[in-house]
Amino acid sequence: MAQTKPRIIRAVSLAFIAAVFIAGCAGSGTSPFVGAWGDTSDTKQPSLDLTSDGNATGTDGCNRLRGSWKEDGKTISFGGFASTRMACEGVDTWLSNASTAKIQEDGKLAVFGQGGDQIGTLVPGK
Repeated sequence: MAQTKPRIIRAVSLAFIAAVFIAGCAGSGTSPFVGAWGDTSDTKQPSLDLTSDGNATGTDGCNRLRGSWKEDGKTISFGGFASTRMACEGVDTWLSNASTAKIQEDGKLAVFGQGGDQIGTLVPGK
């Protein structure tokens, strides 16, 4: 019985180390969508910040946006945006109508509305 305990401890320790190693390898691939899109320091320009936990925050150039996103291959879908309701004369608030997006060959994020039409693009942020 005295020898069994060290063996169990050793087996559990090895299993834990293996699990940590495997999790580290699996988590090393980051989505190309994660990060800032547009100039996030200029609230008068559309921008988004997409985090790895599926949250999306930003501005449509007038109102602050908060929502979610989910990756499906080379496209992402937005779960809709909650936004402030300020009236900004002469500002095209196209980003608040985003439904899906994908990264174009030129590296920009092409944003599409509910009908599937492209409504705008965002450059990669800094």
